Amino acid sequence: MSQFLKNHIRQVTDLSDEEFETVRTFFTQKKFRKRQFLIQENQPVHEIYLIEKGFLKSSVIDDSGKEHILQFAAPNWWISDFAGFFKQEISSLAVDCIEDSEVYALSYTSLTLLCSEVPLMERFFRVKSNFGYVALQQRILSLMSKSAKERYEDFIRQYPGFIDHIPKQLIASYLGVSRETLSRLYS
Repeated sequence: MSQFLKNHIRQVTDLSDEEFETVRTFFTQKKFRKRQFLIQENQPVHEIYLIEKGFLKSSVIDDSGKEHILQFAAPNWWISDFAGFFKQEISSLAVDCIEDSEVYALSYTSLTLLCSEVPLMERFFRVKSNFGYVALQQRILSLMSKSAKERYEDFIRQYPGFIDHIPKQLIASYLGVSRETLSRLYS
């Protein structure tokens, strides 16, 4: 159960085995099926998730029924409605599985206690948050300043292997293009 989690944490900070044993008690392993929701819009956000297996997405449906994808997440990535989680408010995003997935879940209360009991984890989550902020900034700048072709090429370069797991319609939504435009870029 815990080797994946241990390796993930040790990418950022070197916990002792004793500290790790404490850390792992705060996480819960969960399995979800393809298309199953971890978080639904307008619901409380209780957990953040570290993905061990599978692919997930966070998205919002606009008033016309169109889905807008904010994030894809693959193994070794974190996903949630982070605003809802950290502000302890209802979600503005949905998070669901693109394929069967296994995750480590961490509740808000557990996160707070964990950082208090194992201070090195505060640094771990700060580093992870910083990387997430950088990725979001790059995504926004890309949407504002790059052509559809450039965004597609960036997607392929930054996320090798994603194209094999994610339906083309979802990639088109993420890139902010139609399915037809994506087909032209893809060929």
